[in-house]
Amino acid sequence: MTRRGRDLLTSAERIHYTSIPSNMSEHILVTYFTMTLYDIEMIRKHRRDYNRIGFAVQLGVIRYCGWTLSQLNEIPDIVLEYISGQIGVDKKEFIQYNKREATKNKHLEDIAKEYKYHYFNDYQYKKIVNFLYPHAMESGNAIHLIDITLEELRKNKVFLPAISTIERIVWEVREKAEKTIFSIINKSLSSEQKEKLDNIVEGKFNTSNTFLSWLNTSPGYASPDAFLKVIKKLEFIKNINLKINLNDIPQNRLKQLTKLGSNYNPFSFRRFDKEKRYAILVVYLLDISQNLIDQAIEINDRQISRQLSKSKKAQDEKQKKDNKVMRENLGNFVEVGEVLLTAYDKNLDFSSEIEKVISWDDLRNNVSKAKVILESTDTDYLKLLVKRFSYLRRYIPTLLTSINFKSSQSARPLLHAVEILKELNETGKRTVPAGAPIDFIQKNWLKYVFDEEGNIDRRYYEIAVITELKNSIRSGDISVTGSKKHKDFNEYLFSKREWSELCKSEIELAVSLSFDEFWEERTRTLHSKLQRTVDNIDELKDVFMEDGTLHIHRLEKDTPKEAKSFSSLLYSMIPRINLTDLLMEVSHWTDFDNHFIHSSTGKMPHPEEKSVIMATLIAMGTNIGLQKMADATPGISYRQMVNVAQWRLDEDTMKLAQSTLVNFHNQLHLPFLWGDGTTSSSDGMRVPIGVSALNAEYNPHYGMGRGTTFYRFTSDQFSSFYTKVINTNARDAIHVIDGLLHHDTNLNIEEHYTDTAGYTDQVFGLTHLLGFRFAPRLRDISDAKLYVIGKPSDYPEIQNHLKGIINKKVIQNNYDDVLRLAYSIRKGKVSGEIIMSKLGSYTRQNKVAIALREMGYIEKTIFLLDCIYDEHLQRRMQKGLNKGEATNALARALFFGKRGELRERAIKDQLQQATALNLLINAIIIWNTVYLSKAINFLEKTGELKRDLLLYVSPLAWEHINFLGEYTFDLNYISTLDSLRSLQIKGLQKGLES
Repeated sequence: MTRRGRDLLTSAERIHYTSIPSNMSEHILVTYFTMTLYDIEMIRKHRRDYNRIGFAVQLGVIRYCGWTLSQLNEIPDIVLEYISGQIGVDKKEFIQYNKREATKNKHLEDIAKEYKYHYFNDYQYKKIVNFLYPHAMESGNAIHLIDITLEELRKNKVFLPAISTIERIVWEVREKAEKTIFSIINKSLSSEQKEKLDNIVEGKFNTSNTFLSWLNTSPGYASPDAFLKVIKKLEFIKNINLKINLNDIPQNRLKQLTKLGSNYNPFSFRRFDKEKRYAILVVYLLDISQNLIDQAIEINDRQISRQLSKSKKAQDEKQKKDNKVMRENLGNFVEVGEVLLTAYDKNLDFSSEIEKVISWDDLRNNVSKAKVILESTDTDYLKLLVKRFSYLRRYIPTLLTSINFKSSQSARPLLHAVEILKELNETGKRTVPAGAPIDFIQKNWLKYVFDEEGNIDRRYYEIAVITELKNSIRSGDISVTGSKKHKDFNEYLFSKREWSELCKSEIELAVSLSFDEFWEERTRTLHSKLQRTVDNIDELKDVFMEDGTLHIHRLEKDTPKEAKSFSSLLYSMIPRINLTDLLMEVSHWTDFDNHFIHSSTGKMPHPEEKSVIMATLIAMGTNIGLQKMADATPGISYRQMVNVAQWRLDEDTMKLAQSTLVNFHNQLHLPFLWGDGTTSSSDGMRVPIGVSALNAEYNPHYGMGRGTTFYRFTSDQFSSFYTKVINTNARDAIHVIDGLLHHDTNLNIEEHYTDTAGYTDQVFGLTHLLGFRFAPRLRDISDAKLYVIGKPSDYPEIQNHLKGIINKKVIQNNYDDVLRLAYSIRKGKVSGEIIMSKLGSYTRQNKVAIALREMGYIEKTIFLLDCIYDEHLQRRMQKGLNKGEATNALARALFFGKRGELRERAIKDQLQQATALNLLINAIIIWNTVYLSKAINFLEKTGELKRDLLLYVSPLAWEHINFLGEYTFDLNYISTLDSLRSLQIKGLQKGLES
């Protein structure tokens, strides 16, 4: 076997695969090592005790892992004791059996015969190769391929061959799959294209950067110059003319190749053989091209929105200034008027009397000012927008020629207008033709688009077209060729043919596929809620309905006064610890860092890399940066951490590590006093950005600085199970669905809470279809509409409060499409963010958006009516949101470096930091929970435990954790859950007395 084949696994990984853990759970022990009556009968056929226990152990081991005894390092005592207790043989007898290879082989033959197992032979080799090949096409990850190979052999009851044989199989199949993939791509490339690809990694864009480095740079703030730079990159890639059909390559493999392309530097590419170089470059460049198109659309969106905002602000300022002048003039005119009236009454000379209070020149100036203001009473900001026309023109012609747009039926007039503008730009003509389409132009624009003679004003027409183009792209009425985020809406969903096939099997939605069944059930539910309100209208507690609005009194706090002091007592017992030691301990307990698989080699981290990984996580999660961390960490260099950050800490591996931490916490006992892991909340943490970044935005609520938002999901057990970097001005609501569906943890979330920003009527509808109960804390609950199926007069006692009627017809006509949309999101074909943002931007004529909104009205009304009666629901919501806010407080304390400012431009780098922060949060939560449990056990033994107060204890405290100073990592100290640090019980009696 080649050296490369042997190197698929490290020696530590081989030991991991061929070992039986000594700390296996009782469930696994019972499942695989329990002997049935038939097993006992087979065991007793063998003479001598060492043969009996040997046969039994070999049978149990094969069932558990598939390896034969000859391939395993040792059998843990827990297994020997469990088996020996069942067959009545001393476990020490196994020592003698383990020396007898011939006997072990004979027993293996008996097991194969009696239990229908198979030896690994040429037939099995061909069979597993054929099975593995499509998986190798899907993924080149060696660990993943080894795992599924072992799983398939076990499922088929095949004795596993040596681990080296498994490695060789995986290596060979992976090589074959890679050659196939590289061939698909390379056979479409001409020699000229290959020269251009070579130039990307070898040629120089400028004195300091290769073309690849230039393409990888992120754009700064949204501006015309930034747009033109993005288009320059896009045109550079277009010039290579990469028209390659990648349909035969699985999407997951394309994603892996893209990831590799983003990590390799030009030198690495130059070292590859040309087939591999070209294949990875092509896939990566196609992905960059899509991203560049989306960046261009985003910059245009930001520019148009910004210019509209500036025009509104300028109009407001002008209005304030005019009002000030008018007030001043009005005072002068009042004074002049009083003088005139006095002169008239007393028959005095008007001229001389006026000159006593104001000169004729001043009066003439005041009149002129007043006339100017009166002639410009138009308060429409659109009139001022034309002043920004020349600024927008710096990039608009390039936008129209460089980006290819496609339209729905309703947006065809707009696309025709785009073509007219392109032609005007190409020919140099200034006049918009009289027949140019105007159907798409909003009414408030028309008075500016047409001048007094009825001709079209080119400036206003172009701005109107670009503004409406922005809106139509956002809503999906116009799609963008080559884009990820702005494709044709139906491309995001399962096709109707696919959906029809899927409906023949069980669909993972919470509602019936039959509209009639759905409608009957929701009608019955809504009616019962409304009737309950009618029947108890006079007995509602802390709720009243007045003038057609609903009022719910704020709940009083129910936290006992002594809860805070009890929590302080528990934390006083917990040992003080450095963040570095805490992270190392949690790593030893959970092995979460084993998920940081190298993107290129597919290898797990070597044990000696643990400290480098932890240092990198701390550097990112605390925001001190890799260089500062290297300066403060003896024995760990900046380059080591850069390598880890680039190759091990990608989005997928960090998500797996995060899931491991959340799942570990969920298996502890104490968290179930705080919640059962079925409810959650989400909230954003605003983070300032100190560099020019495309997603850096102003938000008046947070001052004048630019920033973004870390949007975090928190379970009722306090674990932070999902995080995302979102636009600081975007509604949180569009991101709720993704967090609930794609957290990949063992948490079974059923009910979710948000603030008002996390709510839209369509989210209400979609969460119900997907099986979640959505419970937002509505800021203006008195303004919320209650809806009815039927007529408000059916409930005369509350008729004035029922302000909406559900449109059954629109739901019925679009029910199947709404379910298709929901299922496409459920199965990950499209993100909830993309769909919800488009549905929220759709024009009125989009029936699917309206139908989902109508469904949302039903769910919102049911939720509001439940809030009236269910105080427990209100308190769950409040506690859930409080947990999220408390988690954000810990996050801010951790993210202390660089004054809490992000210095990363690319969103993927910002997400890397946000996830690292989440990992630190979860590690602290786990460590605190474990030591709180130990402190609780101590108090229980001393009789001082106040169990009813445990509900109010939080694992989010950090005063006992040192975040600062020199960072050191002790690789020799290994902590287990059975060898925890000692509690600080010195002086505890004084604390108990207080």
